[in-house]
Amino acid sequence: MRSSLHAKILMKEGWPMRYIGPTEEVRQSFHQGTNRRAYEMLGAHPVEQGGKEYWHFAVWAPNARAVSLIGEFNYWNREATPMIKQHDGTWEVRLPAETFDVSSDPARFNYPDAAERLKTYKYCVCDCDGNWHDKSDPYGFAMQLRPNTGSKLCDLTKYEWHDAAWMEKRSTRDMFRTPMNIYELHLGSWKRRADGTFMSYSEIADELIPYILDMNYTHVEFLPVMEHPLDMSWGYQVSGYYAATSRYGKPHELMNLIDRLHQAGIGVIIDWVPAHFPKDDSGLRRFDGTACYEHPDPRRGDMPQWGTHVFDFARGEVKSFLMSNACFWLEWYHADGLRVDAVSSMLYYDFCREEGQWIPNQYGGHENLDAIEFLRNLNITVGRDFPGAMMIAEESHAFPMVTKPVYLGGLGFHFKWNMGWMNDMLAYIEKDPIYRKYHHNKLTFSLMYAFNDNFVLPFSHDEVVHGKHSMLDKQPGDLWKKFAGLRMLYGYTMAHPGKKLLFMGGEFGHFIEWKYDDQLDWFLLQYERHPEVLKCVRRLNEIYRNNPCFYEIDDSWDGFQWIQANDSDHSIVAFTRTDKSGKSILAVTNFTPTFYPEYRIGLPYGGTLTEVFNTDSAEFGGSNQFNAWPIKAEEVQMQEFPFSCNICVPPMSTVYFRYDKVIPAQQPKETSVIAATGHAAKAPVVIEVPVEKPKRTRKKAEAPAEDAPADKPKRTRKKAENPAEAAPAEKPKRTRKKKEPTS
Repeated sequence: MRSSLHAKILMKEGWPMRYIGPTEEVRQSFHQGTNRRAYEMLGAHPVEQGGKEYWHFAVWAPNARAVSLIGEFNYWNREATPMIKQHDGTWEVRLPAETFDVSSDPARFNYPDAAERLKTYKYCVCDCDGNWHDKSDPYGFAMQLRPNTGSKLCDLTKYEWHDAAWMEKRSTRDMFRTPMNIYELHLGSWKRRADGTFMSYSEIADELIPYILDMNYTHVEFLPVMEHPLDMSWGYQVSGYYAATSRYGKPHELMNLIDRLHQAGIGVIIDWVPAHFPKDDSGLRRFDGTACYEHPDPRRGDMPQWGTHVFDFARGEVKSFLMSNACFWLEWYHADGLRVDAVSSMLYYDFCREEGQWIPNQYGGHENLDAIEFLRNLNITVGRDFPGAMMIAEESHAFPMVTKPVYLGGLGFHFKWNMGWMNDMLAYIEKDPIYRKYHHNKLTFSLMYAFNDNFVLPFSHDEVVHGKHSMLDKQPGDLWKKFAGLRMLYGYTMAHPGKKLLFMGGEFGHFIEWKYDDQLDWFLLQYERHPEVLKCVRRLNEIYRNNPCFYEIDDSWDGFQWIQANDSDHSIVAFTRTDKSGKSILAVTNFTPTFYPEYRIGLPYGGTLTEVFNTDSAEFGGSNQFNAWPIKAEEVQMQEFPFSCNICVPPMSTVYFRYDKVIPAQQPKETSVIAATGHAAKAPVVIEVPVEKPKRTRKKAEAPAEDAPADKPKRTRKKAENPAEAAPAEKPKRTRKKKEPTS
């Protein structure tokens, strides 16, 4: 990657290779933690000098005694290519591009994979004690396939993008007022080849894009695609933060996958892990023999539960490394958003630690103030430099104001996973329907905080592993109840305020938990019930995407109204979702297998209800109980509502009604009528606006007519002209007679 930052060409005496050094200003920004393009300053980059091509290598290892570049090109000899230390702790060297080409020595490099092996390199770092350690490049753009850990030369500038229309549209899109329905997937286990090996990025694109379009999802979210040594970690223990994993191909192929998704109108979110990193010796751990990226005190630098190191967010070089990495995936891979993993572990020193295993901050609290500052600066940077890109937090400890702007004291994320709603919802669903009435508050409590942040409702990968059961198997009862309950749950979720996320397999009722080392059980679609669930989810996604009621007002009571929140005995809830134009959808969910042919609900306005979706429909595998015709609201008081009507509520179901409201006329009768625009098939919503009454004013007195009767004189009190004549004599005051003195 050619960089304008590499401005100076310097010559070291006695060293044949000239190297390019960044300006002093760039170096300072790196050490201060404000450099968002540190990957241009460090790592391996193709450069040109005197008409010849070279590769420039730079690594930050401030406490190393020596650093050498090693690889196939120099027989992995640490004495062959020493690097030169700069005044700020970085080490640099520059080699001709032909050094890494087979043509440099055809006789030697005559084995089949010589071309690829020649591109592999590492840094051999000598610590203060004289011990040598082979390290991957922290800023390397490509890596070897595990278990190998070498970095590989890669010029990312050679890919030509074709998604300009998507990127332009994204920059002006209001992410809060548009639909976002995310399909979360793990590239290594969504589908595999017939022989069980990984599909390539290109093969995944061929299969994934038509599937996402058919299912009406708006976005995909990839579990981490950065290089990681352990498949079992699912990508959440990253060793190559700047390298696309080689499991599925080369970096340019991942770019092409994202490019093709964009051209198809599908957004791409990537999971990003800035909280911790693995303790592999070839990675960031004690990079120069000292704690460079982790905190030196294990009470802050270790995560005992995960067996990983925690980044030192107080160190400027670490902040530049992470901020640059986030911007790297947004800029070079055109990601539309980053879902930031394990934010809670960054915010609190005592996360998953016992007493005595952590150190409080300078004020005696448990908040990691350096991590909070880093996240705020990161979100400000992303919002400023990448219009339309989303920052999504996985935060599970109710930290306040996660999605509020930084200038208001928030963290500045755009969205946050609603972990509280997810935990309550799944705990409720796992109850036998007969006991659900005793836990009704788990359904309704989420609305107590639903508008405090901008939420995503996640049924993610974390909920279908480690003995938690699949989404289908969480449902109690026989097969009919399980499938009915799953459809009911998806229908309820789609109507609830918040953006949506579903992990792969949930859309067709995967029976067993997710297995990272095998593909999904796609064969289930050959059996009954599973295709019906898939069809139901496809229809739900379509309804969500095409009805602004479900996404335009996700952050305010203006878009939500409870109709029935307290019927715990029947385990039924009902509410309306409303868009900015005033159109409404009524959602009714019955969480029990009891059928109610006539269930009365209150309504705030008159009008009609027309069923538009029913999870109990026969086409979805249900019992086919439905409302066959429009239902007119009656002027019968029901709870606090002036109108009500009887509806059919099928067992274990969610039903959507189009609510064509008629706002009653107000006095006086003269009104102007405004017809709200709607779909051609819908009856118009009529809103009657009263004509303004004329103001009451006092009438001025006119000159009396000649034949008009004389005005009756006003009665007034007669004023006493002379008080002496008119007023009665003053009554003498009563006084106590003084006693005369006795003689």
